[in-house]
Amino acid sequence: QVELVESGGRLVQAGGSLSLSCAASGRTFSSYRMGWFRQAPGKEREFVGGISRSGGSTCYADSVKGRFTISRDNAKNTVFLQMNSLKPEDTAVYYCAADEGRFSLLPACTRTEYDYWGQGTQVTVSS
Repeated sequence: QVELVESGGRLVQAGGSLSLSCAASGRTFSSYRMGWFRQAPGKEREFVGGISRSGGSTCYADSVKGRFTISRDNAKNTVFLQMNSLKPEDTAVYYCAADEGRFSLLPACTRTEYDYWGQGTQVTVSS
């Protein structure tokens, strides 16, 4: 099992940038595919981005492609989400997630592939 703790969420103006971090416990961080999700009030939790175990491959939701970048540092047991050109519709609670599934070189790009979740960090984008 793995414990995930997100940090970095705050209030930011539209057009600004923000970086989120997710710290993971355990010695086997590199065996997990990692991802970011978000959930706005009244909306279902949606996929934002995913990254492979090595960090060599990524996938993104169309709504954030070109603006957000997911990365990881396996030596530090940390995954990041760099968010640029933020829009008010990006306002949500952002969750870090881990996939303990069988080995794959590909990232996990759907919600059903993830097993563990952090408690979330609030990102608010003002206009």
